[in-house]
Amino acid sequence: MKQMKSLLIAAILFVGMSQAVSAQAKVAHINVNDLMAAMPDMKAANAQLEKLTKTYDTDYNAMVTEFRTKVAQYEKEAATVTEAVNETRSKEVQDMQKRIQEYQQSASKELQQKQEDTYKPIIDKAKAAIQKVAKAKGYQYVLDSSNGGGVLVADGPDLTADVKKELGF
Repeated sequence: MKQMKSLLIAAILFVGMSQAVSAQAKVAHINVNDLMAAMPDMKAANAQLEKLTKTYDTDYNAMVTEFRTKVAQYEKEAATVTEAVNETRSKEVQDMQKRIQEYQQSASKELQQKQEDTYKPIIDKAKAAIQKVAKAKGYQYVLDSSNGGGVLVADGPDLTADVKKELGF
């Protein structure tokens, strides 16, 4: 009777352990930063944003150069012109300085918005591909193994190659 009881307890433990093992979630990882950097869409977006940045920088630098030229001219001529002219010039310099600051803020805001608008569809495309590959391979969790992505151990399968294949590159 004792042997039968021991056998029954062992059988229950064995069944319980096998179910616990089969109930474990399948986990994989992917380096999202590497994936995004390798995407042709991202390379094109970065080139487009870099071109826009250069345009803003060129305009900003032209404004600053004009400002410095006027300031130097006004400082040089300040002693030879009337007080009223100096006041007018001072106001003009202050207005130019204000326009430069407003342009810099506006350009920065526009560039940030353009970056968000450009990257969102690319990020959504990558996310959809990761989800599709994970589902096809039966993974319940996919962790980001990028630096700072929160993964301490990435011993599971790496889905980067499969996701790149799904995206067509």
